[in-house]
Amino acid sequence: MTRHEPRRARSSRQTDSGAQRVRITSSRRPSRAPARRPLQADLDEQTELGEVYLRGLMRAQFTLAASIIGMGVVGLGGLPLLFFLVPATGQARVFSVPISWLLIAVLVYPATFLIAAHYVRRATRIEADFTELVRRRS
Repeated sequence: MTRHEPRRARSSRQTDSGAQRVRITSSRRPSRAPARRPLQADLDEQTELGEVYLRGLMRAQFTLAASIIGMGVVGLGGLPLLFFLVPATGQARVFSVPISWLLIAVLVYPATFLIAAHYVRRATRIEADFTELVRRRS
């Protein structure tokens, strides 16, 4: 039996004329796609699915924040460590100004600005991606 052929019932009956009566049933039924619940409703009502999506958003935000903090700790904490481990860098001078002061004055602020700009771009992108996902699923 192919997929689209009607199925025959197992029971059959004799009719008055002697012909065998067979019940035919069809497996074809009108199919309706199940109504999809908008994701926005799941988020607003704080359902389990909405919580899953929010946890994903918060995980992405936390990962970004942790990486930014890590870069700050390595960058800012690395300079005093460098001066401690290599004392010549702390005593070196450029135009009679200690190189440590120049590194802190010249390197730290632009690096902080670039890291902050990177954070803002990534945080905006994460939120825009989440908003687009909610819009598509709603």
